[in-house]
Amino acid sequence: MTRYLPARYYLWFGIAAVMLAVFSGWLGWNWAPALIPAGLSLLTAAVLFALALHPAIEVHEGHVSIGKRPIPWMDIRRLDRTRWISPLILRLTLYDDTRLLLIYPGDLDSCNSLLRHLRRFATDALIDGIPYRQYWGELLAPGTERRQIPSPRYRILRPEDEAEVERLYQRLKTVGNLDQKNSTDEN
Repeated sequence: MTRYLPARYYLWFGIAAVMLAVFSGWLGWNWAPALIPAGLSLLTAAVLFALALHPAIEVHEGHVSIGKRPIPWMDIRRLDRTRWISPLILRLTLYDDTRLLLIYPGDLDSCNSLLRHLRRFATDALIDGIPYRQYWGELLAPGTERRQIPSPRYRILRPEDEAEVERLYQRLKTVGNLDQKNSTDEN
């Protein structure tokens, strides 16, 4: 089992947004336009606190649990990613065509890890519109139908060096050795 908890920096950013809202509200007592950033900071703080208090996501071999709701892997029919990576926002379509928006407010590494786990375990799902086996490259033709691509032949030697190697090879075949000395000189 792998457990994915929300990143702690959402809580700290939410606290900072509340402090900024209080400061802007304090300035708003004397200067009314400062109430606009105070309201925006409160709205931002509410969103950040909602992300920080998001339930944990647990990945098991048989299911994924979002909070207290377990979803079996075989019930997931479609897993579509949005452009959001951190926080991770995914659209899950279940077997009965119900759609679920999965939001995981984690750091970038945790979001990528969760996305990889979800894609790997949802074996019956279309992943971003692509069937599971094709997405992971498992859809290969049988052995006889596979087209063999010949390996490229790279030139290692220059043409004149190749000619020299060929000449030495022919000489070795005919003489039996490449030494310039005669066998009678060795005695």
